Formats: sequence, structure tokens, C-alpha cells
Amino acid sequence: MNDARSSDRAPGSRSAPARTAPVVGRASVLASQIAVGAALLAVWQTLVSLKILDAFFVSRPSDIVQRVARWMASGTLWGHLAVTLEESLLGLIVGAALGISLGFALARSPFLARVFDPYIKMLNAVPRVVLAPLFLLWFGLGIWSKVALAVTLVFFVMFFNTFQGVRDADRVLIDNVRMLGATERQLVRHVLVPSALTWIFSSLQTSLGFAMVGAVVGEYLGATRGLGYVISQAEGTFDTTGVFAGMTVLGIVVVIVSAAVTRLERWLLRWKTE
Repeated sequence: MNDARSSDRAPGSRSAPARTAPVVGRASVLASQIAVGAALLAVWQTLVSLKILDAFFVSRPSDIVQRVARWMASGTLWGHLAVTLEESLLGLIVGAALGISLGFALARSPFLARVFDPYIKMLNAVPRVVLAPLFLLWFGLGIWSKVALAVTLVFFVMFFNTFQGVRDADRVLIDNVRMLGATERQLVRHVLVPSALTWIFSSLQTSLGFAMVGAVVGEYLGATRGLGYVISQAEGTFDTTGVFAGMTVLGIVVVIVSAAVTRLERWLLRWKTE
């Protein structure tokens, strides 16, 4: 019926333009994000000032900002932050490298994927926090126990996403490339890697947070430096402001690094919008 009606239109008539969703600019999004954050902080500050919330348990945003500023001015923050970033970066690099490599390998070999499937699922089910004391026993209180914990958190996220990304590659495209005489290396470079890149960068955003969590949890359980150590010391003295200040610094760092990863993803995947 609709096709018959459309065919009866006058030759010179124009159809109504399709409605498109309005494009939201980055500046508008950023302004909205800042407004939401400012509103939440204002409510928090007001509730504590009116003694509806006890400052001993939740501190004040103004006190937290002052504590972070004091750490920055005295220079005590930078050493602890550098240690945590080093542990997180090493854990992210090693975990991502292992996860991507093994994900590619098993995705290209269905037989090996079926052989190792129960072992990978079994290892993935082990709570990572249980491994932290073992890593402290094996590697000591240095950075490597924290790196090992971060690797265990990052590896499985990167592995499963890479495996799925390679498996989701267009089978028709793969068959056509092979018919044209492409080698395995050319197939991986021009078909499988582009197919998996979206999945890899998507998991990289999550893995970044997990790497920071692994480093901080390891520091919290046993360390002499790092943001986890700072939070642990503040918690031991019932210093709520210090605990929130350490978590605030950690959150800001994750947002900054995540924004850098997003920009890198847009640059590497620019071919998808061309």
C-alpha cells in the first residue's frame, strides 16, 4: 500500500526531509559534566555544614581540596603518585600484551581454544584479592607484587575482548582476501587487526581502571609508597579527609589518562569515519 501511494506522487514533488538527531557539541557535554559535579559537591558541602552528615565520616569537599593542595605544595603527593602510575602502567602494558597475544592465538586456532577454554575460565573465576597476599609473599613489598596483581586484572579483560574481536571478523571478507592470495600476515594486518581494534580499545578503557585498582589494592595491603599506602595510613588514623583526598587524586588521574586513551583511539580508528 505505501509503495503504491509513493508511486502516485507528482514527478516534481519532494518528500519531507528525514529528521536527524541533534548533534551535541563536546563543549556542551563538558559544561554539563562540570555542572553536575559542581552541584553534587555543593549538596555534599551543604549537608555537612548543616550537620545532616557527620564530617567525621564523610569529611567536606573543601577540606579534601585543601588536603590535596597541601600535598601538592609540600611535594609529598608526587612521589606516591609516580609509584602508583609506574605500577599501573607496567601492569597495563604486560597484561594487555599477554591478553592480546593469547587472544589472537586462540582465536586463530579453534582446537587450542577448546583445549584451554576450561583452564582460562577456571583461572578467571579466582578472586584477584586472594592472590594479593601470595604476590606479596613471592615478590615482596616492592613494585612487582603490585604489577603482578594489576596484570591478573588486565589480562582477562584484554584476552576475552581480543578473542571476540578476532572471531567477529567478517567471514566473507576473510574468504575473499584468501582467494586473492593474501598471506597469513597480510590477513592479520589488513583484516583481523582492524576488526579487533574496536574491541581492544573498548577493553583498554576498562583495563586502565583495573590496572589502577590492582596497584592501589596491592599498596593498600603492603607497601611503603604509593596512593594505596597513603589511603591505608589515613584510614589507620581515622583520617577521613586523607582517605577521600587519596581517592580524589586517583579518580582525577584515571579520568585524565582515560581521555588520552580516547584521543588515541579516535586517531587510530579515524579510517572508520573516512
